[in-house]
Amino acid sequence: MPVPLNRPDSPIGRRRSADGFGASAALPARTDIAVVGGGLIGLSIAWRLARTGRTVTVLERETIGAGASLAATGMLAPAAEHEPGSDPLLPLALESLRLWPDFRDALEAESGGAIDYRPDGTLVLAIGRDEVERLRFRYDLQRRSGLEATWLPGSEVRRLEPGLRPSVTAGIHCNLDHQVDPRLVMAALGEACRRAGVLLAERTPVSGLDWSGGRVTGIRAGEHDIAAGTVILASGAWSGEGGLLPESLALPVRPLKGQSLALRTTARTGGLARMVWTEQVHMAPKSDGQLIVGATVEDCGFRPGVTAGGLYALLEGARRVLPGIEEMEVEAVWCGYRPTSDDDAPILDELAPGLVVATGHHRNGYLLAPATAEAIAELVTHGTLPAIARPFGRARFGRAEPLRESA
Repeated sequence: MPVPLNRPDSPIGRRRSADGFGASAALPARTDIAVVGGGLIGLSIAWRLARTGRTVTVLERETIGAGASLAATGMLAPAAEHEPGSDPLLPLALESLRLWPDFRDALEAESGGAIDYRPDGTLVLAIGRDEVERLRFRYDLQRRSGLEATWLPGSEVRRLEPGLRPSVTAGIHCNLDHQVDPRLVMAALGEACRRAGVLLAERTPVSGLDWSGGRVTGIRAGEHDIAAGTVILASGAWSGEGGLLPESLALPVRPLKGQSLALRTTARTGGLARMVWTEQVHMAPKSDGQLIVGATVEDCGFRPGVTAGGLYALLEGARRVLPGIEEMEVEAVWCGYRPTSDDDAPILDELAPGLVVATGHHRNGYLLAPATAEAIAELVTHGTLPAIARPFGRARFGRAEPLRESA
């Protein structure tokens, strides 16, 4: 009989997984830091703070990485992602990319596992006159913003990626962009956190915050009360859900659903040497032979499931430029929920004494993880964000003009 989509034992339709996550330990009565959310951002912050000698507890409502982190492609792409209105985010994005090599080295050393860090760049493609004009606009924007990018004619694009169709007319090579494998990053973060003494509690939803004298002093998780010196809300797309925060501290964060799939490349099918973007899809080759094709953008709340329409859009978008996918085996399909703020930029702030937030990273969670971890560590340690992170406080949403339109 058919195996339902998203079952862990399904050979197709399963969410990609990261190996190495084990059972949760007993919850403590007290911890220096309580991190609500066990995704990429939550674990990066937990690992960073645990390395300073603090006791850290991470509480995840489902399983580690289940919200967006294991559904992501792993792009570190400040150039390809750059679009009109995103100049305010660019300094933080470039700073985080600068931090990534050291972040990678420490993570691999302290976890004992590689994360498939690939500095191959991104090719952004165009087919036909209309797409070339839009691509030229994107290229001009990148150049005005000081980003490294090279305009390529179709023949040069196909020299770099021989498997592309002859109909590819032009491209931009974003040499600055890199990528990682989310499965390996999350497995490494889980192991690095454990080795640093972080307690990881899966399937442990946080039901409330404890307040005393206007300060957050801990959290409630089912029957357990945990006193904490600092609570860090890093629950991704769920950060904007009601019930945990008072209305006065509500966060403008919503889920943007994305569907993706993994194909298996072989010597016969060919593949790609670097990330390739079109107007419809992005494709990211991994060193184990997987080719990740993503991702749809659906503003439909937490509607679950993989749809025929979503998969058709991904496959047709990829086939339009890479005919070899017709012979590739489909290994997995999945969906996830991007945590998206009202201006598509992260929210990094102290909401109240003892309560810190790090959420709203939209499509840039992997790119921004090192800078976010450093910024939150400085906020917890010294009481203030570094200058590069200060534009991303919650108060900006009360201004007449949002961040993305203010620069």
